[in-house]
Amino acid sequence: MTTAFRLPLLLLLFTPAVLFAAEPNGEHIYKTQCARCHGGKGEGTKRYKSPLQGDRSIAQLAEQIQKTMPDDAPGTLSAAEAKAVAAFIHGAFYSSLARERNRPARVEMARLTVRQYRQCVADLVADLRWQPRWPEQRGLKGEYFKNRRMQPRDRVLERLDPQVNFDFGTEGPAGDKTDPHEFSIRWTGSLLAPVTGEYQFILHTEHAARLFLNDTRVPLIDAWVKSGNDTEYKGSLFLIAGRIYPLRLEYSKAKQGVDDSAKLKGKKRPAVKSSMKLLWQLPHRAIEPVPARNLAPSNAPEVYVCPTPFPPDDRSYGWERGTSISREWDQASTEAALHTANYLAERLNELAGVGENAPNLREKLLARLHTLAERAFRQPLSAEQKQSLNRQFALASDPKEAVKRVVLLILKSPRFLYREVGGAANDYEVAARLSFGLLDSIPDQPLWAAAAAGQLKTPEQVRQHAERLLADPRAQTKLREFLLTWVKADQEHDLARDEKRYPGFNAAVISDLRTSLELFLEEILRSSTADYRQLLLADYVYLNGRLANYYGVNLPADAPFQKVRLDDGKRAGVLSHPYLMACFAHSTESSPIHRGVYLARGILGVALRSPPEAVAPLAPDLHPNLTTRERVVLQTSPNNCMTCHGVINPLGFTLEHFDAVGRYRTTDKGKPIDATGTYQTREGKVVQVNGARELAEFVVGSPESQGSFVEQLFHHLVQQPIRAYGQDTQEQLRQRFVADNFHIRKLAVEILVRAALKSRSEGDSRSTTR
Repeated sequence: MTTAFRLPLLLLLFTPAVLFAAEPNGEHIYKTQCARCHGGKGEGTKRYKSPLQGDRSIAQLAEQIQKTMPDDAPGTLSAAEAKAVAAFIHGAFYSSLARERNRPARVEMARLTVRQYRQCVADLVADLRWQPRWPEQRGLKGEYFKNRRMQPRDRVLERLDPQVNFDFGTEGPAGDKTDPHEFSIRWTGSLLAPVTGEYQFILHTEHAARLFLNDTRVPLIDAWVKSGNDTEYKGSLFLIAGRIYPLRLEYSKAKQGVDDSAKLKGKKRPAVKSSMKLLWQLPHRAIEPVPARNLAPSNAPEVYVCPTPFPPDDRSYGWERGTSISREWDQASTEAALHTANYLAERLNELAGVGENAPNLREKLLARLHTLAERAFRQPLSAEQKQSLNRQFALASDPKEAVKRVVLLILKSPRFLYREVGGAANDYEVAARLSFGLLDSIPDQPLWAAAAAGQLKTPEQVRQHAERLLADPRAQTKLREFLLTWVKADQEHDLARDEKRYPGFNAAVISDLRTSLELFLEEILRSSTADYRQLLLADYVYLNGRLANYYGVNLPADAPFQKVRLDDGKRAGVLSHPYLMACFAHSTESSPIHRGVYLARGILGVALRSPPEAVAPLAPDLHPNLTTRERVVLQTSPNNCMTCHGVINPLGFTLEHFDAVGRYRTTDKGKPIDATGTYQTREGKVVQVNGARELAEFVVGSPESQGSFVEQLFHHLVQQPIRAYGQDTQEQLRQRFVADNFHIRKLAVEILVRAALKSRSEGDSRSTTR
C-alpha cells in the first residue's frame, strides 16, 4: 500500500463515528413510536380515529411533530428525526399526492341535487313560455289613478318607484291631480328572489290592497274588501333563488260601503290617513321593505316552483353532492314528478300551443313531449326512447292522462335524474356540464343550439358561452352563494348577544349586517375587475342609517345603504366585516378560536381535524382579570390541544381588535389589545402579522390562500374533486388566476371550460355510492 492511500485510511480509522452516522429513518421511527396511535398506514386507531391526512407541508408537519409527538413523550425527537418522520408521512399517505397515488380521485356518479332538480323542472316548464330579462332599471312601474277603476283614461301619473314604502298622510300621491279621499295605484313589474326558501310577504295599509306574485289570477294577499281595523296582511310563498317572478300590487283609497255623500250636505269630509308598504321577510331574516335591487319594472312569466320537500344533500365535503340515494330521496323525486305532471296536464293548451279542441291536439302534445324529453335528458332522443314515450302516450285515451304518463316516465328516468351516467363525451354533454356548473340546470336554447351544431369542441367555443351565461341572474346568484360559503356565512349562526354588554344589537341590526355583507360581495363580483384581492383588502363597509348609528358613523337615520370607510381604514374586507366578526364570537366575548378556524379552513385552506370532544370555553367570570387572548392561551396550552391550536390561535388573535358585535376596540379588560399573530407557510417560513390589515396583505399574496380559493370555487361549481381532473389542475388554474389579475368571474369561466371539456376517453373510473 502506498503512502498516498495510507493517509485516508488512517483518517477513516480515527474519524469520530458520529460524523458518519446514518440519517434518521423516518419509516422506522413512525413504526416504532407513531403507528400504535395512528395506525400502520395512518388510517387511525381507536385512540385517534381521524386518519393522518391533510395539506400541511413537510416543514409544517415536522414542527408539529417535534413539539407534540410522541404522545407520551413530546419534544423528545430531534429536529432531524421529526423532519424524517414528516417526510415519510407526507410521502406515504398524508399529502394529496400520496392519497392520489394510493386511491386516485374519481369523477363520481352523481344524481341531481335538490337545487338542480328544482331548477331543471322550472326550466322544462319555462321552455313553454317566453324568457324574461333582468334589466338595468330597478323598482316597479307605478300607475296612479284619480279613482278606483284603474282605467287608462283615469290615469294621472306614471313613474318608476324604487320601493313601495309610502306614507301619504291625508294628501293624495299626485298633488291636485288626485282627490286625497279617493285614488288608486297599480304597481307592476317583477321580483328577483335572492335565496331559496319560504318567503313571507306583508302588506301594511289602512285601505284596500291585493298582491299578485307569480300568479296573475289568484292573489297571494287579498285585502281588497276590508272589514275591521286591520292594517297588516300576510302571505307566504316558496321561491327559488335567481328566478324572476311577475308581480302586481294594487291599492285603493276610497269610501267603502254605502255612499254617504248626501248626508255630508256640503260639509268637508274628514281627513283620513293612508299608507302603502310592501314588506318581506326572507328566510331567517328580519322584516324589511322589499328593496329596489330586487325589483324591476319589466314583466315576467309565471315560474313553476316544485313544492315537494326533499331530504338535504350531503355537505360533508364542503359542497353539495348528489352521490347517495336514499329511500326518502327516491320517494321525494316521485312525488315531485307527480306534481310536475299534474301541473303540465292542467295546461294542455300552453303545452301543445293549440286550442284544447284542436283536431291535431294529440299530435302537437306528443311532439312537445318529445322536445321536453330531449331537454330533460340533455341529449337527442334515440329511436328506442321515442318509441317508449309513444307507447305510454298511446295507452291513455284522455290527453291529460297521456301527458301525465309521459311526464312521469321522463322525470323518473335515470337519463334525467343522473348527471354522470357514462358514455363517450360529446357536445351535448359539454353543454350540460357548463350549464349545471353555472346555472344548476339544463342548457338554455343558445347552448343547446351550439351543441346541435357541433360548436362546443374547443376551449374558446365553450368560453364564449360561459361568459354569456355569467349574465344570467342564476349564475350571479350561484357565485354570490359561493362567496358566502367561502366565508362560512352559508350556515346559521347564533348571533344573540348579552343585552347588558351590547344593547341595541337586535334582529333588525343583525339583518342589516347580513345585507351589508351581501352588498359588499355583490359589488366585488359585478365590478369590471371582480378582484379577489379587494374581498380581503377593502377598507369600507356598507352601512345604512341604523348600522351607522350602532357603529358610530354620522349618517341620517333613514340613510340607505352606502359605502363607508369605517374605523379610519383599519378594516380588511371579509376578514373583519362586522357581520362575520359577530358570527365568530360568543354572546359576551370575541372568540379567537372560531375566528382562527374560519381563517385557517376557509381563507388559507388548512385541513384541521375535528376536536376529539366539545370543550366549553373558560367563563370570563372565572378569570375576570384575563383578556380573551390570555384565557384562550390558558385553555389550549396542553400539547394535545396545540396540535391544531398552534395554527388556529395565532391566526384568530390577529382579529382581537373587533369585539363580539364587530366594533373596533383598543383595549380588553383595561389592557391594550395584542393583535399579533404568526403563520407557518408550507415552505416552513414563519410569517408574523399584527392586526387585520397586515393579515390581509399576507393572505392576498399567499399561494396557499389563492390555491384554496381556486379549489373551493371548483368544488362549488363542478361538485366533483378537483384532483379527479388532473394532479396539476389546481396549480394551473391558480397561475391563470394570478395572470388574470385575480378576476373571479374569469376564474369561474376557466374552471368550467376545463371541467366541461374533460374527456371521458381518458380512462377515469367512476364510483357510485349507495
